[in-house]
Amino acid sequence: MILEMVRANGAVSLRELARVVQTSEVTVRRDVRALEAEGLLDRRHGGAVLPGGFTRESGFPQKSHLATAEKTAIADLAAGLVEEGEAIVVGAGTTTQELARRLARVPGLTVVTNSLLVAQALAHANRVEVVMTGGTLRGSNYALVGSGAEQSLQGLRVSKAFLSGSGLTAERGLSTSNMLSASVDRALVQAAAEVVVLADHTKLGTDTMFQTVPTDLITRLVTDEPPGHDDRAVTELQALADQGVQIAVAGASGGLGGDQGPAARQQRALPGPRRGHAPGASALRSAAGLGEPTGAERARVADLRRR
Repeated sequence: MILEMVRANGAVSLRELARVVQTSEVTVRRDVRALEAEGLLDRRHGGAVLPGGFTRESGFPQKSHLATAEKTAIADLAAGLVEEGEAIVVGAGTTTQELARRLARVPGLTVVTNSLLVAQALAHANRVEVVMTGGTLRGSNYALVGSGAEQSLQGLRVSKAFLSGSGLTAERGLSTSNMLSASVDRALVQAAAEVVVLADHTKLGTDTMFQTVPTDLITRLVTDEPPGHDDRAVTELQALADQGVQIAVAGASGGLGGDQGPAARQQRALPGPRRGHAPGASALRSAAGLGEPTGAERARVADLRRR
């Protein structure tokens, strides 16, 4: 079952694997290690990916069922960054689709998008104007791509761009697995004064083929709380903060796994580095609301580092 899920989706988090196979993350982690030893998959930052270093892109049906609670929390938090009367661009993706559903309540908003799903989510919002790019329809993610999409964005200027992707690292920034999608995302970035990346913790540390937004152009990252054992995701967040990315972590006191409404969720902002001072891992965990690692967590981290 684990191998089939990874092959179908390209990348799957341990949390999602544990939920689907109805077992603990500890058991899933052990099974993933065994499959990695056979060369059938690679472990990667709180999840598993296809072997070969770069993950391939999943289709919309697969992505729409992954990390749904995390995407909801991220969208709730990101919607608070949009003000009445703004003009913004929103890229394609399942997380940006969730954001669009919340933007329908912002009066006087103008949304430029290449995503049919984003446009559909806003279609009945009376006080929101939707502007779609031209281009060729890419069926796997219902996005308009190609030269038509890029040319329609020339000369455009908006306040913010909200983008998602397949992976995010401090070294390369945001990336995706499709060349046409990457090219349109870069055009969206050029139209915006600020760039906001929406990425759940499973994408942190994942690198894919085509860079869309280098780290120095990312204004803010909106993400979710990494699991307590995912020390590498916390390290990636620290590296992004060290490069000046403003980080907002969506979470709740009980975690994201339960059925919680928007009122239960809260923002935890991680500041960028102060001159001459880089925050340590403990300080970053505290700022993110993750707390100090327990003895068991330290042992797990030490065990992971030895492997």
